[in-house]
Amino acid sequence: MKRICVFCGSSLGARPVYAAAARALGSLLAARGIGLVYGGAKVGLMGSLADAAIAAGGKVIGVMPELLVRKEVAHGGLKELHVVKSMHERKAMMADLSDGFIALPGGFGTFEEFCEVLTWAQLGLHSKPCGILNVGGYFDSLLQLFDQSVAEEFLRPAHRAMVVAEEEPGTLVDRLMRHQPPLTPKWISSDAT
Repeated sequence: MKRICVFCGSSLGARPVYAAAARALGSLLAARGIGLVYGGAKVGLMGSLADAAIAAGGKVIGVMPELLVRKEVAHGGLKELHVVKSMHERKAMMADLSDGFIALPGGFGTFEEFCEVLTWAQLGLHSKPCGILNVGGYFDSLLQLFDQSVAEEFLRPAHRAMVVAEEEPGTLVDRLMRHQPPLTPKWISSDAT
C-alpha cells in the first residue's frame, strides 16, 4: 500500500482527542513510508493530519477545488497540491491516487466521501480497503446504523464487513494492509425481484 486517502473534518471538533488522533495517524503513515492523500486544507483535523505527516518526513498530496483555494484554506506547506474544478473531480482524483481509505471524525463531507468510496467498493468499482478510525467512539452510531442495515436486509453481511473499524491508528492500518475484498456480488438475483 503506497498511499492512503484520509477523509476528515475541517474543524478540530469538541475534544482534543480528535486532533491527537489525526496527528498520530499522520506520523504513523510517514513512519511506515505510506503517502497521505487528503483534501489539501490547512485547517481543522485536515491541517493537523498533514502537519504531522510533513513533520515526520512523509509524502503528502492535497487535492482541493478552486472554490476552497480562493477561500484561502489551502495548506501552504504542501509540495504537491492538485487544484481541481469541482468536489466531484476532487473525490475522483483522491480515489485514483490512493490504495485505501480512512475516515477520521468529521461532518457531512467526511461521511459522504467515505460512504461514496465504500459504495464504489460494494459495486466492485475498486477493491481498496475502507477503514474508520473510531476515535473516542465518534463513529459508534454510524457503525450501529450499518449493523441495523444488515438486520433489516438492506446490506449484506459481507458488504458490512468491508468497513474496517479500529480505535488505534496502527491497528487500523495493519488491518487495512491485510484486508481482502468480499466476493459477494452487489445485486440481488432477478428471481428475487
